[in-house]
Amino acid sequence: MNQNLGAIALVGSGEYSVQMQELETQLLHLAISRGKKNTFVQIPTASSHEGQSRRDHWKELGQAQSDRIGSQCIYLPIHEREDAFNPDYVSLIADAGLIYFSGGDPHRVAEIYTESPLWEEIVKQWRSGTSLAGCSAGAMAFGGTIMGLRRSVHSPGLSLLPNIEVIPHYDKMLGWLPDRVASFVLRSENDSVLLGIDEYTALVRTDTWRRVGRGKVHLLRGTLDFEQ
Repeated sequence: MNQNLGAIALVGSGEYSVQMQELETQLLHLAISRGKKNTFVQIPTASSHEGQSRRDHWKELGQAQSDRIGSQCIYLPIHEREDAFNPDYVSLIADAGLIYFSGGDPHRVAEIYTESPLWEEIVKQWRSGTSLAGCSAGAMAFGGTIMGLRRSVHSPGLSLLPNIEVIPHYDKMLGWLPDRVASFVLRSENDSVLLGIDEYTALVRTDTWRRVGRGKVHLLRGTLDFEQ
């Protein structure tokens, strides 16, 4: 493993919440210890199509969390694909401590960021020590395949973690979409690792994978060593 890699967190739900404050603080401080800035970068793309009120909602939540942690909050208004090509936004994430993709539609995240300068810079920063987190849609988008929870078909992810697929809100998803969850688990044509991550719970990789939060991480397919 690249020893310079930043931490990565796959979060089932609860971004910017008091319940996840300790985790987000740890992610930020780990990056600072590696020479990164005390900056908390919010990326609201997954829900930005839901209107200005939702954009304002997430912006306020992220700012409040950043204030509790004691960091500088940077809100990146990446709403459409052309925004991911804006050099001003690319420059804002240089040496960021924590870059955080919040929830919404994961397919939208992949469509906007794939092969964009902003995504290339995010990966570059992560490889040099920046912590990276994705909650719900963000966690799904980091994988090789995004399963059709919101849409009826699967679609390619950003392949930051190409052999991992995520079902977020897993403790609730079993009640919401039990048949669809079962079909994902039984997909015989796929040999990737399938994870169900409960709400207010994260699977975090630093030097090893470990579970953080109040719920569980469920290994539904494949093999992955992590601390529960």
